[in-house]
Amino acid sequence: MRFLTAGESHGPKLSAIVEGFPSNLPIDKERMTQELLKRQGGYGRGRRMQIEKDTFQFGSGIRHGKTLGSPIMIEIINDDFKHWSKIMGSEPLTPEEQESLRRVITKPRPGHADLVGGMKYNVRDLRNILERSSARETAARVAVGALSKELLHALDIRIYSRVNQIGSVEDSGDYSMEERRDRPAESSVRMVSEEKTKEAETLIDETKKQGNSIGGIVEVIVENPLPGLGSHVHYDRKLDGKIAGSIISINAFKGVEFGIGFRAGSTPGSEVQDEILYTEERGYHRRTNNLGGFEGGMTTGMPIIVKAVMKPIPTLYKPLFSVDINTKEPFKATIERSDACAVPAASVVCEHMVAIEMARAVLEKFPHDDFSELLAAVERYKERTKEY
Repeated sequence: MRFLTAGESHGPKLSAIVEGFPSNLPIDKERMTQELLKRQGGYGRGRRMQIEKDTFQFGSGIRHGKTLGSPIMIEIINDDFKHWSKIMGSEPLTPEEQESLRRVITKPRPGHADLVGGMKYNVRDLRNILERSSARETAARVAVGALSKELLHALDIRIYSRVNQIGSVEDSGDYSMEERRDRPAESSVRMVSEEKTKEAETLIDETKKQGNSIGGIVEVIVENPLPGLGSHVHYDRKLDGKIAGSIISINAFKGVEFGIGFRAGSTPGSEVQDEILYTEERGYHRRTNNLGGFEGGMTTGMPIIVKAVMKPIPTLYKPLFSVDINTKEPFKATIERSDACAVPAASVVCEHMVAIEMARAVLEKFPHDDFSELLAAVERYKERTKEY
């Protein structure tokens, strides 16, 4: 399975094309819509989320509620484009129109792709760079992830996310899987604890008043994964490596860990490795899950636990200094519409990038021209690994 996204932040639409899904997979469009709406929520989001309503339509690959086996096209209309049609239109401009074009950007923002992208692609209006490097593109990725979750849902594999930390507010209670799965939906910042939710809201408000931004840590959990997804035989087939790469590809993410992660560096090996157990009811399983559901780049069948850190959003209403690429003079960086905190939304994006990699791993392992063929192969594999 592979996919591509296209579209700019203030362009007419975002699009994604997904290839490699089986035919005859039932698709619940309403459930997918709810997944996209999750990305738009969260305390601390900016005005853009009030403008856009991320509803989508299928352009191909779906007929009468089921996949055809052909490429699936998903489109998300940018409602705000009507205010940007001249600035972001595809038609050439006259010299006079070019001269009077508003919102030309020559002052790169620290922490963004603006300056390096402008240098690489040799453009003098940095809007050509920031429109595509904007996190708005993640709406298309969440759509692909929502489609992937339809496949995983049909195979009884569940994926969900929560926020562990925003700034100095850490929600690190010893929660059950059920609490980590269900409670974030009731929280404005996708935390489990009501008390920590209120503390995080206060911190976000204080940060916004200062014209600043704030980051945090998110967690994604995959329940009931099949054992043996991924492979040990080559570096680019290790599934934990693929998941880590997909998460780091999300705007502003700077680190990923599985299970106890970096704590393993200061913990004796006898307290890190997960002892292997066997029962007739469960088959092989682990006494603990310190390695986060992976051994040798392959899933163990235990829940996959992934944590990732997001830096503060670099667009600030109290902008940092930069340099104008035309005059080379120091200047305060351009202010674009932004969020004080996007960690809750980022947890949703992470969740869907993990879903994409999980769906891809399933489709790489099993025959899947038709969904019934895939389902039968998965059931045979479950029986074989349980009796191994």
